[in-house]
Amino acid sequence: MSAEAADREAATSSRPCTPPQTSWFEFLLEEALLEQHLQKPSPDPPPVQLIVQFLEQASKPSVNEQNQVQPPPDNKRNRILKLLALKVAAHLKWDLDVLEKSLSVPVLNMLLNELLCISKVPPGTKHVDVDLSSLPPTTAMAILLYNRWAIRTIVQSSFPVKQVKPGPPQLNVMNQMQQEKELTENILKVLKEQAADSILVLEGALKLNKDLYVHTIRTLDLLAMEPGMVNGETESSTAGLKISAEEIQCQVCYDLGAIYFQQGSTNAAVHENAKEKFFKTKELIAKNGSSSLHFTIDEERLAGYCQACGVLTSSSDDASQQATPYSQIHSCMKSGNYQDLVKIFLEDNLTLSLPVQFRQSVLRELFQKAQQGNDALDEVCFKVCVCNTVCDVLQGLTIDIQFCQLFLKPSKEKIDFLLEVCSRSINLENASEMLKRKMAAFLKNLCLGLEDLQLVFMISSHELFIKLLKDDERKLLIDQMRKRSPRINLCTKPVTSFYDIPASASVNIGQLEHQLILSVDPWRIRQILIELHGMTSERQFWTISNKWEVPNVYGNVILGIKDNLTRDLVYILMAKGLHCCAIKDFVHAKQLFAACLELVTEFSPKLRQVMLNEMLLLDIYTHEAGAGVSGERPPSDLISRVRGYLEMRVPDIPLRQVIAEECVAFLLNWRENEYLTMQVPLPLVQTNPYVKLGQLLAATCKELPGPKESRRTAKDLWEVVVQICSVSNQHKRGNDGRVSLIKHRESTLGIMYRCFMGMLFFFSLQEPLVLTTILSLFVKLHNVREDIVNDIAAEHISIWPSSIPNLQSVDFEAVAVTVKELVSYALTINANNHFWLIIQADIYFATNQYSAALHYYLQAGAVCSDFFNKMVPPDVYTDQVIKRMIKCCSLLNCHTQVAILCQFLREVDYKTAFKALQEQNSHDAMDSYYEYIWDVTILEYLTYLHHKRGETDKRQIAIKAIGQTELNASNPEEVLQLAAQRRKKKFLQAMAKLYF
Repeated sequence: MSAEAADREAATSSRPCTPPQTSWFEFLLEEALLEQHLQKPSPDPPPVQLIVQFLEQASKPSVNEQNQVQPPPDNKRNRILKLLALKVAAHLKWDLDVLEKSLSVPVLNMLLNELLCISKVPPGTKHVDVDLSSLPPTTAMAILLYNRWAIRTIVQSSFPVKQVKPGPPQLNVMNQMQQEKELTENILKVLKEQAADSILVLEGALKLNKDLYVHTIRTLDLLAMEPGMVNGETESSTAGLKISAEEIQCQVCYDLGAIYFQQGSTNAAVHENAKEKFFKTKELIAKNGSSSLHFTIDEERLAGYCQACGVLTSSSDDASQQATPYSQIHSCMKSGNYQDLVKIFLEDNLTLSLPVQFRQSVLRELFQKAQQGNDALDEVCFKVCVCNTVCDVLQGLTIDIQFCQLFLKPSKEKIDFLLEVCSRSINLENASEMLKRKMAAFLKNLCLGLEDLQLVFMISSHELFIKLLKDDERKLLIDQMRKRSPRINLCTKPVTSFYDIPASASVNIGQLEHQLILSVDPWRIRQILIELHGMTSERQFWTISNKWEVPNVYGNVILGIKDNLTRDLVYILMAKGLHCCAIKDFVHAKQLFAACLELVTEFSPKLRQVMLNEMLLLDIYTHEAGAGVSGERPPSDLISRVRGYLEMRVPDIPLRQVIAEECVAFLLNWRENEYLTMQVPLPLVQTNPYVKLGQLLAATCKELPGPKESRRTAKDLWEVVVQICSVSNQHKRGNDGRVSLIKHRESTLGIMYRCFMGMLFFFSLQEPLVLTTILSLFVKLHNVREDIVNDIAAEHISIWPSSIPNLQSVDFEAVAVTVKELVSYALTINANNHFWLIIQADIYFATNQYSAALHYYLQAGAVCSDFFNKMVPPDVYTDQVIKRMIKCCSLLNCHTQVAILCQFLREVDYKTAFKALQEQNSHDAMDSYYEYIWDVTILEYLTYLHHKRGETDKRQIAIKAIGQTELNASNPEEVLQLAAQRRKKKFLQAMAKLYF
């Protein structure tokens, strides 16, 4: 044997052996073994597991000679097993808390039924019909125990339970779990049906003024030896564990209170009963002491129940309960006294007695009320949210997202209230240093998050702020605010100062890299890189974050810089600037780009032009997101720079496709049509595909509306877009990551197709007429498809050619997707353009989404008629639109709506209306809509139809509608038109409420 093997054997033999677990059948063979086993400090198996094993073996079905499954036989073995299970429960003193925690509902149900059986309770007897006072003490106690468990199980089943994460799927285990689940549900169903009887039994038990006894192992042995006794009148009746009358009342009151409290969710009056029972329990515990109870009561839960009942049933004479914050808050919420509610929350910020979850639940309830239309609660929601936030700060919790949302637009009033809450929530004389640091950090971060310097000054000049922050901390904060301010122009600093920042090597490389990733201050970035390069010259620090992305067309030039520090700095400044631009943090983007421009100006004209191009794109984005939103025209120098970029002819300058796209889109959005159509140089049109397309778009928009002979540019634009959508094109990804297109012939249009494959250019357009023109073109292209069933309507659709020579070459799937995306994008620009809404509705109609189509048809009418208070223009609700609305309603089985819409047509479609009214399976309001019908012929037909069907009530409604004087055919035409218009308005408003 090797030395290793000998060592292993010696180690194994030295370990203490675990004694084998006692099997369930051993307790059958040796009568005294059970008590010996239960007396052990940590018996294995534990008592509750023994109960499961005994009852499982006793309830196993048997199989006869014919292989038929039979119920468990009532033999000596099974009776002994059941008795053993009862003995184990008796050893646990019938503590329902322990039994419920470890045993499933079916097992505990079987155990307590065996207890009833051995206690001589006749099977099938209703416990409510039994007089407990006339029964032996152990029998009465068995009934009491069963009914207590019944209502406790009902209460427990009403609580949400976290689902246990299942293990690997095993068929037999899953079947067993499913069977147990079904059995539990069946038992719960029976218990709930008998809940009223169980409550009556327990109420009756409260009237018993005598001690009861519960079975012990000894009394169970006595019963087993006296099978001839009928009603249990033996020594075993009074030889068990004595439970005093006060203890019984205490436990029963608690269980009754729990079931009453659970029933109070549907019947508020029952809360009074729950309150009475819980306070009685509290009184009995105070009188007898909790340590003397055989059955434990969770005193914390009891206190919670008492508190809740006190709030739910509080009255004017209940002074002690009104004094608690819970009852005061409940009273304020009920009466709408929100000023006192804020005062309570503010006072609690000092004591912190209210749980965080309770404060959040009150705030959620206030938000719900505010969302239901109570605008006055917006201010209350903000004040309570501020109180909660300051409370969270003092407790070291995370600031809730609701506070951030409510503080998106801070004002002087909001800052004043916030500072008041902070001042009243901390006592500076007695507060710990930890509390002071938490409050100081909160106020400091608040200042850093504000853009308005006046609001920052309000906080920084406040007495609390001055006391909490030291002079050095305040100065550092002011410096940070200044660096963050967009008024700082880094370009004014000389290049030499960029290299003269002293480096500090007091921190390790990992900390510096972390700071480098987080910082957006170009001067700090430079300082960190100097320190890092001073520590090591082997690392390429532009690679430490995979989030730093620079387009390949730029990356090749930047990575060619020989000096490592300069290369890292240029790459990181550009990557961070592009990221800030992407997340619309234009202030930091401008600072980063300006620093990068300042750096590259001295050594690389190529990179200088690159940075000027990127700053041009940044200025375009900044204007579009700022002044451009309100319609303010861009400054003339920005327009000149855009033109200059398009006309630029500097060789070997890396260019990003997106910049050219945005420049042309910028000129179109600000209606620089004269430049695009008349002033743009011809070579630029021939070489730049974006300028070519922009010129065609501008010229087409300029000619709208115009005579047919002046629409040559529309035809040219049509041909360009048709070839863009041609399936003969091949896809390829360009150097800068954008999808482009390769044509077999290298023409001007071929270059254009490569650039525009993704249609991304169109989604930079915002000018309404340009968007309408593009939408009209793609809608027309969609409609020329041979297999199209339902055309889509659009403005100016007649200016486009009506056919395509090579129809098979067009990728109509791509066209359909583009139409959907374009109209969705257009509606984000202006959601109230009724023609765009009609296009969206037609798309849903063509794709059989009839409910959505009705939504947009109705929205189109609503936005151009002041929600139908005015007449919808006839060019919006054309006959085609009305017919499509009719078809939508018909396919949604809303046949009464169909009949009413038939009146909207220029010539009423009686055939469709009558056919719809004949349908009896209608999914709309049917006769409730009759008041919206103004056509007498349709009303007469309805009267006849209901008379024929014997529908008297509906016939009377139709007669009432037709009998209105304003519908009399002898009335002047103006009166009839007014009656029709009023009914149209009410009907369309009712439809809007239904489909919006």
